[in-house]
Parts: sequence; C-alpha cells; structure tokens
Amino acid sequence: MKEKVLKIWPEINWIKNSELREKVINCWIYAIENSVLSADDLEEIPFSLLIKNCNVSFMTHKRTAVQLSVDIAKKMKENFGDEIKIDFDILIAGAILIDVGKLIEYDKVDGKLITSKTGKLLRHPFSGVAIADRFSLPPEVLHMIAYHAKEGDSEKRSVEAIIVHHADFVSFEPFRI
Repeated sequence: MKEKVLKIWPEINWIKNSELREKVINCWIYAIENSVLSADDLEEIPFSLLIKNCNVSFMTHKRTAVQLSVDIAKKMKENFGDEIKIDFDILIAGAILIDVGKLIEYDKVDGKLITSKTGKLLRHPFSGVAIADRFSLPPEVLHMIAYHAKEGDSEKRSVEAIIVHHADFVSFEPFRI
C-alpha cells in the first residue's frame, strides 16, 4: 500500500524529515484502508460532491493545492526573507493531509458516490485531525487540517495554515462559478 500512496502522492517525498514523511504516508494508508475508495479511485473521483459535473479528480485538486502552497511559500521567502518564518516540512505535510478525512466522508451505493453517514455528521477537518492524531502528527499539522476550511474562518491560523487555506480555495472556488 505504501507504494500506491507514493504513486498518487509523489509530493510526499518533498518532506525532508523522514519521521514526518512516514507519518504522512501512514495516515493515507489508514484512510484508504478504512474507505470505500481505493488509491486508484482517488485519481478518478471528482474532488467535490458539491460541484455538479465536476471533471477534476480528487488527486488533481489535492496535488495542485500542495504545489500551489509550496510555490506561494517559496515566493514569500524569496521576497520577505527572514521577516517571515515558514516551516516547509510542516507546510507540505499539512497540505497533503488537509483532506485525508474526506476518504471517510464517501460511501458507494449502487456504484454511485454519495456522502457517508459519518460524512453527514462529521466534516473532514474533524475526521482528518483524528486520523493524523492517531499517527502522532505534530500539533502544527493538526492545526492546519482543523482550520484549512470554513471551520478555521473565525480562528487565528498559522502562517503555514494561511498559505494552505488560500492555495486550497484557489484550486476549488473557480469550479463553483
């Protein structure tokens, strides 16, 4: 399963800290093993059930959000230098994990993808934090998962969480038009 996770998530190898990298991999293995979806399904399913006729896959959206996060952070470091502190390993780990809980939100009925009972009761930031905490991800990563979506709008986000939040929405909002 590790090979399948690394195949769909080559960006995991951008995480320099090997312990953090393994924890991120283990979160995805756990989520896939506890989902109705396979790793291959993630390359095919629409990234949102909220957008009608969405032809962008879950992984295309997710990888774009991670890549945008890193690009934004690099540009900020280039222009602001030491005036801004960004932990790239935390940024990348958080960006990769913000939607890991979505795998628990899905169910299949007669071959059709629907929102699961758990998904109706518990949004993915909460289930994502639970998965990441199970594998002892640092609190900075849990913070990013918890506050990347609307749940974080009234909270103070870390620098990494701000970057990932905006990168995620930049790769989501245009499809809602």
